[in-house]
Amino acid sequence: MDTDVLVVGAGPTGLALGIDLARRGVAALVAERAGTLFPGSRGKGIQPRTMEVFDDLGVLDAIRGAGGPYPVGMIWQDGRRAGEHRMFDPAEASEDAPYAEPWMVPQWRTQEILRERLEELGGAVAFGREVVALTQDADGVRAGFASGETVTARYAVAADGGRSTVRRLLGIGMRGETVDPNPTLVADVRISGLDRDNWHIFPPGGDGDGFLAICPLTGTEDFQLVARFPDGTAPDLSLEGVRKVVAARSHLAPEVVTELCWASDFRPRAALADRFRSGRVLLAGDAAHVHSPAGGQGLNTSVQDAYNLGWKLGAVLRDGADPGLLDSYEEERRPVAADVLGLSTSVHRGETRRGEATRQLGVGYRESSLTHETRTAPGPLRAGDRAPDGTVEAVRLFDAFRGPHWTLLALGDADAKDLDLGARIPVVRGPAPGAYRPGLYLVRPDGYVGWAGDTPTGIPAYLARFGH
Repeated sequence: MDTDVLVVGAGPTGLALGIDLARRGVAALVAERAGTLFPGSRGKGIQPRTMEVFDDLGVLDAIRGAGGPYPVGMIWQDGRRAGEHRMFDPAEASEDAPYAEPWMVPQWRTQEILRERLEELGGAVAFGREVVALTQDADGVRAGFASGETVTARYAVAADGGRSTVRRLLGIGMRGETVDPNPTLVADVRISGLDRDNWHIFPPGGDGDGFLAICPLTGTEDFQLVARFPDGTAPDLSLEGVRKVVAARSHLAPEVVTELCWASDFRPRAALADRFRSGRVLLAGDAAHVHSPAGGQGLNTSVQDAYNLGWKLGAVLRDGADPGLLDSYEEERRPVAADVLGLSTSVHRGETRRGEATRQLGVGYRESSLTHETRTAPGPLRAGDRAPDGTVEAVRLFDAFRGPHWTLLALGDADAKDLDLGARIPVVRGPAPGAYRPGLYLVRPDGYVGWAGDTPTGIPAYLARFGH
């Protein structure tokens, strides 16, 4: 085989997966059909759960340095400030959840940071590699590129977006609905004379002009412009077209738009792939599910797909786990994606506010076949849930979890001293903090409680499933 895993697509999904595989010593080729990374701001909101994932992947400091909190919305009427609008329900950080609110980073910058981390770990992106053919057998996958090159891999992951070529080549259907038939213009622009302290909102006027919003992109000189148009119209993606929209829908003069960096025309849609796996090929990110951007869920759900899949591929390819472990990827992630589709659509239609659900800290896998809850009275935190942060005998739990390993928490009077887990699974002992109760918690490499109990009985058999 030329590589262990072929990752098709160098968006946030493919890059996050490449990082997770690289730190596990799994050889991966991240192939991107374009000549560069995606240039736009599109997925600019990073939710608290994804911040935790980025903490584990080693990019949190760079992400925090590149972005900032969302600005308060400012509603304009007739050229005057008419009032503020809070885009998100407020939330405060806690010991259990240190990242409470969304963090704004333009997607192009997030991808740059992820690529830098991938290269730091010895990986790379192969640009100009468009997959046009794909075959597989019991031993591996063979992909053909438009350039005439071929590559063989033990597994392949389609992270090539909502119009996924790999999904089409596999014959996997994608079913869904149009969330909003009105075309939407999204553009990254430079604007002079407009303050960067607010997300500027210009509601539709009585003369039929549509919605316009202009959001400063933290860490850059750009603004993201969003304008909705009536069904049946085609937005003009040129600089002059953008200037006309700004002049028609706000008090701003057209010439204040000094530069157009990127523009896109899209129609919000919600759709879910019929399957997330076909043999040795798995779907992740937008190749598996597409959402309205209103809830800020797309990029986040996609990165978390990669985070769920990375450790499982590592267990199969490096630790000798049964390949059937990969079936749990679809089992765990497809229901999450289905829920997110409903949530994003509800937020888009104004039925749900951006709050607790959109932060994604409540996403879990209680019903998964990988989840074992052996306590008779487990309390609020159960196996399958996200493992919260906390401090145990001066050890921060997120520091203990960071890395590609499992972690055993022995809290309170729970006794695990006779359990030999070897050097690969660290044990944290001490009083139960915050959301935890006394007991034993075996935390998966992706930060979820896989097994929980009052005694260590069953832990060795459980870990054997994953090559430990």
